[in-house]
Amino acid sequence: QIALGADVRVAAAGTKFSVMEAKWGLIPDMGATAALPELVNRDVAIELTTTGRIFEAAEAKELGLVTKVVEGDAFEAALGMATKIAAGSPDAAAAAKQLWHATSSRGAAVPLTRHGDAAGSELDRP
Repeated sequence: QIALGADVRVAAAGTKFSVMEAKWGLIPDMGATAALPELVNRDVAIELTTTGRIFEAAEAKELGLVTKVVEGDAFEAALGMATKIAAGSPDAAAAAKQLWHATSSRGAAVPLTRHGDAAGSELDRP
């Protein structure tokens, strides 16, 4: 779920993904209920967070969870992408990123607050 907060995500072919908390009777944490719907359709986010289904990198790319799937070392591929980004103008990259986040169709504040409330009530149960 940490990867959900990244601007771009690179995965090695065959990497497996899941939102496992549903299998443990928990609400997805670390903002998955806020970040996941930013990347995939709402119905897909609901399915993934309520079933805990395991899927591979190719499907993650189709769903929009992964920017790029590579054969071999995902770290090296991500480093190459980061090098290309860093070679450009940091001011332009920062401005574009601010605009992207400002024009996002959804905001994270409300879901994150509601997640905190729901997770707190989870702790009250046996």
